[in-house]
Amino acid sequence: MRRRKFIGQAAKVALLTALYPLQSCASHTKSYTKLNQPNIGAIPLIIDADTANEIDDLYAIVWALLEPKLHILGITSAQWHTNPTTPNDSVGESQKLNEEIVKLMGKEGIPLPEGSNFPMVNTHRPQPSAAATFIIEQAMKMPEGEKLQIVILGPGTNIASAILLEPKIIPKISVNYLGFWYNVETKTYSKREFNTNNDPNAINLLLNTAGLSFRVMTATTSQHLVFYKKEVDTLLKGKGGIGDYLVKRWEDYDRFWQDKDPEKNEWIMWDIAILQALAYPEWVTEETVTTPHDNLSRDIQVYTKIDVKKAKADYHQKLSDFLAKK
Repeated sequence: MRRRKFIGQAAKVALLTALYPLQSCASHTKSYTKLNQPNIGAIPLIIDADTANEIDDLYAIVWALLEPKLHILGITSAQWHTNPTTPNDSVGESQKLNEEIVKLMGKEGIPLPEGSNFPMVNTHRPQPSAAATFIIEQAMKMPEGEKLQIVILGPGTNIASAILLEPKIIPKISVNYLGFWYNVETKTYSKREFNTNNDPNAINLLLNTAGLSFRVMTATTSQHLVFYKKEVDTLLKGKGGIGDYLVKRWEDYDRFWQDKDPEKNEWIMWDIAILQALAYPEWVTEETVTTPHDNLSRDIQVYTKIDVKKAKADYHQKLSDFLAKK
């Protein structure tokens, strides 16, 4: 019953998209407060996150808000639906957490457009949303020869939809995606991975888009960035504000894979890895590879190694410094 309802709703949204491609999402665009001027040379960035799906999104967004090398133009919310505990309004849950995070961090001026609550039904029909419209608007503002960086921490629904709605943004953006498994030795992919499964049509569209700059922080690589509860408690617990907020999320989140670590002593911080790779390319190894065999054959970039020690040390230092000022 739930599956039939989902398919029916998704088909309805797809039909509306075909009839009113840009108008349907433009009406949801909000007026946003102008952001402070970025640091010189800071990377213009939109973070697209299925924040409520797990905990690593929250930890990653908090770090990004403290990183002076990143100029965050907006944080867009994303859907997910393959988690067995997924709520009906998954994008709404992500939106709620995004709003709470920026408030606790004192960054209320950052735009938070809401994304689609449904994945794409095929590679030809976008899912309109305020997030897709915002991505288009920001990309079109980029000066000639510069690219807007988009980091996808969940499925690629909002970004792929933006490309379908306005293909002119393709040369103006660089997509940084967290997903896939990739075997360096055999140069083979597996798309049986959570983010990819939540919108395979979107990711295939991104892979098949000629001329689109596309980097991947694979699950194979990011799985090595592990945080331990004892470390997190020492860093954050009892510090109030965002510190206790992050600890509470770790403790309260009900992992559907909890039998592997019932005490929740450790957590893979997948999403932190891709944001740190963007800010500190010297901490990672990047290789040019060919897309999966079932996609358009073209070159993309894949991160194959990260410096876990530097990544964790920097995270701890930034959070420690921020909490000490509170």
